Amino acid sequence: MEQYNNPYVVGTVSESPESERAAFIRKTYWHLAGAIGLFAGLETLLISSGLGIPALGLLASTKYSWLMVMGAFMLVSWVAERWATNGSSQAMQYAGLALYTVAEAVIFLPILMMAVAMAGDMGLVLQAGLITVAMVIGISTVALTTKKDFSFLGGMLKIGGFVALGLIVASFFLPITLGFWFSAAMVIFASGAILYNTSNLLHRYEPGQHVAASLSLFASVALLFWYLLRLLMSLNRN
Repeated sequence: MEQYNNPYVVGTVSESPESERAAFIRKTYWHLAGAIGLFAGLETLLISSGLGIPALGLLASTKYSWLMVMGAFMLVSWVAERWATNGSSQAMQYAGLALYTVAEAVIFLPILMMAVAMAGDMGLVLQAGLITVAMVIGISTVALTTKKDFSFLGGMLKIGGFVALGLIVASFFLPITLGFWFSAAMVIFASGAILYNTSNLLHRYEPGQHVAASLSLFASVALLFWYLLRLLMSLNRN
């Protein structure tokens, strides 16, 4: 994660007084809740406006459509993170978080539509959402109460991320299917990412970086929600 170039802030949150640490964590989770709320509102708006069906049709037009969408999402994510870690402009930080949230809402639209079509209602989506919330609370509690530095997970997550991305890209060109077990493995991966990013709240961020911290957490939470939903869809299909 890119650090601020702020001469007036020295040290990480873990080196700050207890009151500042508590305030930083509180701000981060309020911003995370705001991003999740915006995401839910955007999805409701997109689905109710009837844009879900055209989105599914666009992805079905060619097998490489989803690959192009993924590439665009990765580019937007990179821009959003750069903005969110901008130490000289708070407005730019919020713009980065908002941009990333909108991008997540767009990329989630097709899978939400498929889940609704499969179940006939929002049941699978709500189940995945509730399980995600429960897991995030549990993982965050472990990371924050133990106060252990889980930065050692960073290298493993980076390698795992490249392997997962490679398998996803390969699935567009090779006769392989990323089904139940891949989704299960990615749920474990996303859980590790949440643990790692929650630990980073204290050990890697500086005071004032709560917007960037919330974006990083939101990315991990969205990843967990995505693969929990895929897992439930696989079980429902079977």
